[in-house]
Amino acid sequence: MQKQHIDRLFVAYKPENIGSNKFLGQIKRKYKVKKAGFSGTLDPFAKGVLIMAFGKYTKLFRFLKKAPKTYRATLWLGAYSPTLDNERIEEVSMIKPFTEEEIRSVLASFQGVLEYLPPKYSAKKIAGKRAYEMMRNNEDVELKTITSTIYDIHLLHYRHPFVTFEVTISEGGYIRSIGALIAEKLGVAGALTMLERLREGAFVYQDEKALDPLPYLDMEENIYLGDPNDIKLGKKLSVQDFQKQKEAIYLVKLDTMFAIIEIRDDLVKYLLNGVNYADTVEKSG
Repeated sequence: MQKQHIDRLFVAYKPENIGSNKFLGQIKRKYKVKKAGFSGTLDPFAKGVLIMAFGKYTKLFRFLKKAPKTYRATLWLGAYSPTLDNERIEEVSMIKPFTEEEIRSVLASFQGVLEYLPPKYSAKKIAGKRAYEMMRNNEDVELKTITSTIYDIHLLHYRHPFVTFEVTISEGGYIRSIGALIAEKLGVAGALTMLERLREGAFVYQDEKALDPLPYLDMEENIYLGDPNDIKLGKKLSVQDFQKQKEAIYLVKLDTMFAIIEIRDDLVKYLLNGVNYADTVEKSG
């Protein structure tokens, strides 16, 4: 029998044609929880890995190893869409087929550091407003260039005019923009017809299995040399009572719980405290 926990970290699989917030509502009803959240919004037309958490684990998102991210996408060559995806295809041009060698060569040229513009229909904020909201209100949208590192990009399948590729990219990348750039380098318009997130760092879909959060935290472990009850009770801590004293964010393990602290300016600050980790991983039997 599986034990239910208020605090839970897991990976869900968001289907196509539903917003991430609406999908979160479905998950909350499924597990009958009130406090829940997710990391890394997926566009409604996209599907795939979505990191989710319940209870106190919702405070862990900014500390998790979530990069690089791997996506699978299908690009429709010759299709123009202002949203860079199939939600608003406005024009389709008949174009001559390319060779697979041409496609592979163009894809390979994007590997490395890339500077580009995010999609105008995106959640990027401009003076406090979402870019996609401004576009829908016919307001001027001027986005600043961003930089991503593409660690790997390769062709999976080409059946004209559709190119399916896989890309591994740093945090904050926009695959719709990259799809449009690939098409532009081939001399045509292009829009994504499918986008699937396969992985975020070490996070992959495993049937919503509860995860032990500790291996996924992106920080060093530190050891508190004083009375563990000081941390359990949230008492003021001294830098001298820690094994490592350099300025950084640390994980501190106790017998039944863990804490995340920051050492800075000779002070110790709690970033997260009093979180139980014992028996957080579901076990069958």
